Amino acid sequence: MSTVFAITLAMLCVAGLLTLLRLLRGPSTLDRIAALDVFVVLIVAAAAVYVAIYRDSSNIPLLVAVALIIFVGSVTAARLVERWERHR
Repeated sequence: MSTVFAITLAMLCVAGLLTLLRLLRGPSTLDRIAALDVFVVLIVAAAAVYVAIYRDSSNIPLLVAVALIIFVGSVTAARLVERWERHR
């Protein structure tokens, strides 16, 4: 089973590097907001893999709270950027 966890963490790391590349090179603000949201989701997924590896379920409420806060923040930021682009 540890092979599955290692492959999963490797894929999450590759996805994180590609997301950081999009975050740095994104042509628009919305691209950067989406990349930041994906990056935080990848961090939450890596923490979920940690929970699965060590069978420690004490961090699950924290993961849910972080995911919810990031989702609300991303939606709010996207709405603000949309309004800013409209007024430009």
